[in-house]
Amino acid sequence: MPDSLDAIDRRILKALQRNARMSNVELANEVGLSPSPCLRRVRLLEESGVIDQYVAVLNGAKVGVGLTVFVRVWFKTQDAAVTHQFAETVRNFPEVVECYLTTGECDAIMRVVTADLHAYWRFQADYLTRIPSVQSVKTDVPMETIKRSYELPLG
Repeated sequence: MPDSLDAIDRRILKALQRNARMSNVELANEVGLSPSPCLRRVRLLEESGVIDQYVAVLNGAKVGVGLTVFVRVWFKTQDAAVTHQFAETVRNFPEVVECYLTTGECDAIMRVVTADLHAYWRFQADYLTRIPSVQSVKTDVPMETIKRSYELPLG
């Protein structure tokens, strides 16, 4: 489906990335379609997996998880079993909101959210560094958020 996205599909996707709660009538007006064809296109985008899911973006500070840290992880070895074991373990930690296996200096990068620095320290000591495949971790604490977006650039 991505190869077949036309200009109207891209306008639909851009609009939904800005506000997924808009009604189909509002969306149709914004992209220049009548409601029925607009809804049909949205359904096709959903069914094809282009639209993966709809979510509410929360303010972490207002729900008790105001600290975001970035964690670089090094594995003891880099075989498939180690990578799989790490991935399965990390998927069960709600504090880990993003995790990527990487090339380069470290083996994985994670975005972790907790209430505060002490809560992160407990998470690191009690869970993260106890994963058998983890050799070491380095934590970066951001001082200020310059940009945070969930919109993909669609051209």
